[in-house]
Amino acid sequence: MADSDLREVKLGSRELFKGHFLHAFCDQVKLPDGATSAREYIVHPGAVMIVALLGDAVGEVQVVLERQFRYPLGQVMIEFPAGKLEPAEDSQRCAQRELLEETGYQATQWARAGQLHPAIAYSTEFIDIWFARGLTLGQRQLDQGEFLDVFTASSTELLQWCRDGQVTDGKTLTAALWLQNVLMGAWALNWQTSVAADAPR
Repeated sequence: MADSDLREVKLGSRELFKGHFLHAFCDQVKLPDGATSAREYIVHPGAVMIVALLGDAVGEVQVVLERQFRYPLGQVMIEFPAGKLEPAEDSQRCAQRELLEETGYQATQWARAGQLHPAIAYSTEFIDIWFARGLTLGQRQLDQGEFLDVFTASSTELLQWCRDGQVTDGKTLTAALWLQNVLMGAWALNWQTSVAADAPR
């Protein structure tokens, strides 16, 4: 299908806000019918999310989850470990770093499942979905001002929480879909041996 009758063309751009990692703009665009409009959006550096598996059973595994207070919503959310990419950081190295920092776990095998765009109407953010297995537990290395609880749950429990509305985080719901299909054998993963997080690039 051709996209030419849907595309918008940028005519100009104005910066609205620049914070620690969010950068907001307002662009003037030409619409497919020739009219003009404004598009406000946030530039985001991108992020990773990790579905860390304890055990390798078919149809049922334990997964590593977090409980974290999310200020904009004013509530504690259940999520998979995740974090933003540093400038020029490799996606897998970011996933290894975030898993270790937030949970204390390291993994011997990794598989990139795919990518999601959590807020397509107003943000450039993308999140790479990584699966990890062969876990060993060490010491967490939380950032200053970061507070979260790490716990494990069965894949069945997680899917029930998604169904019942206890899990509403968009990236975690997407990862739960991936996990369900992986466990059913419908979606394959290409597992690879981990590269040490501190190895030279």
